[in-house]
Amino acid sequence: MRSPVTTIGRWSAAHPWRAIALWLAFVAGALAISVATGTKSLQNGAVGESARGYSMLEQHHVRGVPQWDYAYIHSDSLRTGDTAFRSAIGDVRKRMTRVLGTSVSLRVADGGHSALLTARATMEFSNLQSTLTAAARAHPQLTISGNGPGGGSASSDADLHRAEKLALPVTLVVLLIAFGSLVASLVPVLLGLTAVLAAFGLLGPISHAFALDSAVKVIVLLLGMAVGVDYALFYVVRSREERNRGLPSHEALERTARTSGHTVVVAGATVAIAMAGQYIVGTAIFNGVASGTIAVVACAVIGSVTVLPAVLELLGPRIDRGRIPFLPHLGAGNGESRFWSAVVDRVLRRPVVALFAATAVLVALALPALSMRIHEPDSDTLTPRSDSALVAQMQADFPNTSEAATLVVTSPPGEQARVQRALSRVESLAAGRGIAHPPFSTNSSPDGLTTAVALPLTGLGNNDASRNAVRELRGQLIPRTLARIPGVETAVTGTTAEDVDFTHQVKHGLPYVIAFVLVLAFILLLVTFRSIVVPLKAIVLNLLSVSAAYGVLVLVFQHHWAQGLLGFHSNGAIISWLPLFLFVVLFGLSMDYHVFILSRVREGVDSGMSNDEAVRYGIARTAGVVTSAALVMVGVFSIFGTLSQLDVKQAGVGLAAAILIDATIVRGVLLPASMKLLGDWNWYLPDWLEWLPPKPRKDAAPLGEAAPATTD
Repeated sequence: MRSPVTTIGRWSAAHPWRAIALWLAFVAGALAISVATGTKSLQNGAVGESARGYSMLEQHHVRGVPQWDYAYIHSDSLRTGDTAFRSAIGDVRKRMTRVLGTSVSLRVADGGHSALLTARATMEFSNLQSTLTAAARAHPQLTISGNGPGGGSASSDADLHRAEKLALPVTLVVLLIAFGSLVASLVPVLLGLTAVLAAFGLLGPISHAFALDSAVKVIVLLLGMAVGVDYALFYVVRSREERNRGLPSHEALERTARTSGHTVVVAGATVAIAMAGQYIVGTAIFNGVASGTIAVVACAVIGSVTVLPAVLELLGPRIDRGRIPFLPHLGAGNGESRFWSAVVDRVLRRPVVALFAATAVLVALALPALSMRIHEPDSDTLTPRSDSALVAQMQADFPNTSEAATLVVTSPPGEQARVQRALSRVESLAAGRGIAHPPFSTNSSPDGLTTAVALPLTGLGNNDASRNAVRELRGQLIPRTLARIPGVETAVTGTTAEDVDFTHQVKHGLPYVIAFVLVLAFILLLVTFRSIVVPLKAIVLNLLSVSAAYGVLVLVFQHHWAQGLLGFHSNGAIISWLPLFLFVVLFGLSMDYHVFILSRVREGVDSGMSNDEAVRYGIARTAGVVTSAALVMVGVFSIFGTLSQLDVKQAGVGLAAAILIDATIVRGVLLPASMKLLGDWNWYLPDWLEWLPPKPRKDAAPLGEAAPATTD
């Protein structure tokens, strides 16, 4: 019987206008649903004790302790009493009042070389930053800087706008070089774009089940363009190749649906399985990212198997219009890449040397990952203009401007006096040990039973000193004081506490995520290729790719040499959510290429080729497509590296590096070398698994021969 993918492709080619209309209706319907439901943004992604602290504040109606925006003015030579310094203070004060609409207080540091203007935090932090930049230009003899809690959503929106502007041109340029014709290049771009639009629409209802972090839309846009273009590329090249081998258009499309269409479904399922691993961590941020990425991958797969056959049937030979001279023509001729054919021939002649050389390179790249440190960023790491020395100077002059931990305490009735004494003891110990800097701000619930105390921490908020201060509060000071009172409930929350809890939960969940992804990917590849060796080898190769990407990430972001190049300030750590996210994304995308290549190799084996012939045939036929697809992904993911948010920037560099490594060293060298050495063992399946579908087919045409007409 004909497979569902083949049936859908056959119907689409037979009724092209209906198929296109249905796809456009699906995209429009998804966008309409989003407008109707709206999109729910994630307000707080805290977990563990920090999440419990926020819940206590909300449950007992305690207003959060006040947050502050600061303007810091400093001079090594001038003092606050000097005319130029007084003028700058007055100017900055007027600007802050005008922008924030609140009163501004002034403090002067000991020594008189620094002043701090303080106002209640508002949502206008990004405007304040631009205002202070203008003030700094007006008073060049002084250093004027700002620091505060806002500005994140504005930078995220700017990043999304920048990504939108760059993603399409970058993708189109790469495809023009790959296809050598304008029309063929536009087809994958349009599929990727419509898949992303449909996914954006689906984010509306999804967000009401899993609230979405501000970075989700950027991730969905760039990942959706990457996989959407990849899947369309596989489909378009195979259909062009089948037509060039002499098959009529409808037969070429049916064969493409049965081969590349099936491959796209398997590859998409593998990516979705990998993304689903994020649910295991149990955090709101990962739940939202998982839901968004699964949605866009599903849209890309659905679009590839439903609307692409219709578009290709309507275009027919016209898909080659807009031919650009002197450029490659994927799928033309016998479909083989001369460069990769030469590489594979040399690898197959000396597989042991190739295997050890390629493995040595990947291990060398992966070694720095052993020193990986993961933490959350603060605003100091987000832009090249931020200066950690200046932030440290401000906090040295005004210690209580540092990031605060919020201690929330709920006492039983009748114990308020005892709790207040214990709280005073906590404050005294924290100040005495230097882990927090007074004065401390306090708010209480209407019934007086719940109190929130803001304790400005030592350190920069995102460094070891601040995190250790939170641990000391939780592990030593509170157990010695408040915890000794029966019935008292406590929690330490705040930005730094969120970092500690989130990082702990990610580290705890990572082994389970890896196990989940590896087991399900193994089962999927086992069923797809009817081999127990293929999935094991795929897992090993993909883990090598991910490890090498981790190593590159550490080299770039835990050190300082790339700061000027990429426009960031290194805090000596990797964003805490990134290793897990990179693992699931890279594992899924690496499987895309693996499935695509091995599907061709399996076709060769099923047609009667020897293992070596099938390996050469499969890789030579797919290398050009894989290289082009990888260049699209590298180009799109490189856009991440140009954005302002450090977490997105790190994700872009890690993804681009991993895809490049995977498409060259792993697929071009390690894969053929290992398959050569394993020989027929590549396709070993124990007798007790012979019941697995699908059974091997004998209709794959070897090399350049025309494929025989078949039915499923």
